[in-house]
Amino acid sequence: MAELGERQNLEPLILPRMDNRVRSFGAAAVCLLLILLIPVAALMAGSAGVAPDFTARLVPPDWAHWFGTDQMGRDMFARTAKALTTSLWVGLFASACSVLIAVVMVLVSAASGRWMDALVSLAIDATIGLPHLVLLILICFALGGGPFAVTLALALTHWPRLARILRAEVMQIKQADYIISARHFGKSWAAIAVGHVLPQLVPQMLVGFVLMVPHAILHEASLTFLGFGLEPTSPAIGVMLADSMRYLTAGKWWLGLFPGLCLLLFVLCFDAVGNGLRLIFDPRTAQT
Repeated sequence: MAELGERQNLEPLILPRMDNRVRSFGAAAVCLLLILLIPVAALMAGSAGVAPDFTARLVPPDWAHWFGTDQMGRDMFARTAKALTTSLWVGLFASACSVLIAVVMVLVSAASGRWMDALVSLAIDATIGLPHLVLLILICFALGGGPFAVTLALALTHWPRLARILRAEVMQIKQADYIISARHFGKSWAAIAVGHVLPQLVPQMLVGFVLMVPHAILHEASLTFLGFGLEPTSPAIGVMLADSMRYLTAGKWWLGLFPGLCLLLFVLCFDAVGNGLRLIFDPRTAQT
């Protein structure tokens, strides 16, 4: 009877938590589906959004053109889908490279002595202390712009915060009993870092990767908007927003509204997916 009463007292606390997890998982699944639909929509659009049609210049939104057309008659819906696809690939590649850089640096610091750990910590603090957007602009300007320059600039500037999180996790893992036992059995720090430490970092790596992608996408759009990113002829959100500045005062509001809203929703979708992954990997919520 006492156990039954205790269970009944816990049910009001557990059920809302379960409802929150179900809603979070549902939102993450829907957002992931929307993210995957963007490249499919861009592929199905074909040449729409790229090929000009001067007979349909600056047409407001209607049933034929959901987002209207731009100054060259290109369909804004198809162009936005292609632009988000470009941003998606740039964000994915840049985030993957940043995660790789962070993991390598943390594992090297874990497998080496204190001097290497101090050097990695100094590199993390120095990179975080630099003005982020200014550093991105300098790298892109030095490399001449384009997708490769933007991807490399994002990869070289987005790793420090994840590296700091992973380094803090490694510092705790190195104090674990099984790590100390492995050292007593004669295993080197390199073997421990690869065989014991790296598997423990996978959840943080996945969540960090997913949450890093929207930051990379926003910075890519910012660089392109300022003229240091992708080429002006390519379908990109930054290019579309920059072009819309010349027509907003003339009442062509759809040129900037729909690409900006789609970029915002795209970023929020990644945030929802990252929140869903956090619920899965967080030991405090995984069992509730």
